Amino acid sequence: MPTEYSAAVPGRYWHRLSDGRLQCDLCPRTCKLHVGQHGTCFVRANDGTQMVLTAYGRSSGFCIDPIEKKPLLHFLPGTSALSFGTVGCNLTCLFCQNWDISKTRLFDRLLKSASPQTIARAARQLNCTSVAFTYNDPVIFLEYAVDIARECHALGVRTVAVTAGYITPAASREFFAHMDAANVDLKAFTEHFYHRLATAHLAPVLKTLKYLKHETNVWFELTTLLIPGENDSPEEICAMTRWIVRELGPEIPLHFTAFHPDWKMSYKTSTPLETLHRARTIAHSNGMYYVYTGNLRDRNGKATFCHSCGKILIERDEYKIISCDLKKRRYCKTCGAACAGVFNNSTIS
Repeated sequence: MPTEYSAAVPGRYWHRLSDGRLQCDLCPRTCKLHVGQHGTCFVRANDGTQMVLTAYGRSSGFCIDPIEKKPLLHFLPGTSALSFGTVGCNLTCLFCQNWDISKTRLFDRLLKSASPQTIARAARQLNCTSVAFTYNDPVIFLEYAVDIARECHALGVRTVAVTAGYITPAASREFFAHMDAANVDLKAFTEHFYHRLATAHLAPVLKTLKYLKHETNVWFELTTLLIPGENDSPEEICAMTRWIVRELGPEIPLHFTAFHPDWKMSYKTSTPLETLHRARTIAHSNGMYYVYTGNLRDRNGKATFCHSCGKILIERDEYKIISCDLKKRRYCKTCGAACAGVFNNSTIS
């Protein structure tokens, strides 16, 4: 076995082709690998006998974050998450905002070694309510994430996936069975965008979202990074939000976030706040209850409003909760309407 695979662990979701190559069945890319080749994600490889995960037990970094930074505003607000990731990604987004981690092909970025038990214990000792798999997409290190999740749950620590949802149905069943919450990056609502800017497809992401809604108990929220001239037209936003209400329900929180020039789209202009406001207005007009803005300072766009009477339920300044007007951590004190989310054991009062 090549030395680069000496620390690798066997991967799941693959099969051998008639020509001897191994096909990865973890995500819709279905990479077909000769001996020694890595998939698009870079961390799954053919070691000559099987598919292996080469990033198991190693991280590109750790950080304690407010859960609101994921962003998750309806999942245990006011609590902290121990965030970490590995390297690589199964999408090739030209606009990637974490390109130094997700696009790297250097394993020397994996400087920190941590077993699943170590991560779970660290979260508990640091008073983090959850561990967040973030920085790069956790579906590509499914085996590692699942093992961490098991250790976390044994200690009463929740798990959060920040993901693009680009995963096959078989793998998604195992992956999300071990997640308590997710923020899914719905990058756009056209096949053209996914194909041209991420070399991916829209349909598998929509299938993942419908699976999360109708077949799991995972709390999830959506994020769409609005890129000027690419996915920010009123028509596309209208179509997307109508689909969300129809297929997922009006209570699913949606975050419109501002693009800043980066990676291979540094020539683009930043997203103005007015674009986020327009998108938020369209989403509300189509019946969505909870719509937020991000990556730009906008206190009103960070607040949670009662979908029934319009009163502010949770007021925030960036990631900090300023006030909360929820009764029993769930109901509007003015009209009694329930606010969708997971608020039990939250630190909000």
